[in-house]
Amino acid sequence: MGEAGFVGILSVDLQLPASSSLKQKRKHLRRLKAALVKRFACSVAEVDHHDLWQRTRLTLALVETDASEAEARVQDASRAIHADPEFVVLGESRDLVEGAGEFAGTWGSG
Repeated sequence: MGEAGFVGILSVDLQLPASSSLKQKRKHLRRLKAALVKRFACSVAEVDHHDLWQRTRLTLALVETDASEAEARVQDASRAIHADPEFVVLGESRDLVEGAGEFAGTWGSG
C-alpha cells in the first residue's frame, strides 16, 4: 500500500509587545493564524498562555508525503512568523513525525 506521510510540527513562543489587552491579542492571533492556514495549508492552535495578553504559544502541524518537503514548509512557516512585525519570537521547536502505515491504531477501528 501507499506511504503514510510525514507530519511537520512547529511550536513557537511569542511575545506581543504592543498588545495592551486580551482582545487586542486575539485580534493579532486571528490574523496570524488565518494567514498561516491560507499560505501553508496547515492547522494552527494557541496551546499556552491563554490568559496573558503579551504572550502566546502557537503550534502548527502540516502533512506531506515527503519528509524534506514537510521540513521545508515548516521552515517557511517559521520564517513567516519571524517576519510578522506584531510578534517577537522567544523560542521555537520543530519536529517531524513519520505517519503510521496501514492505519495502525486508528480511532474507531475494531
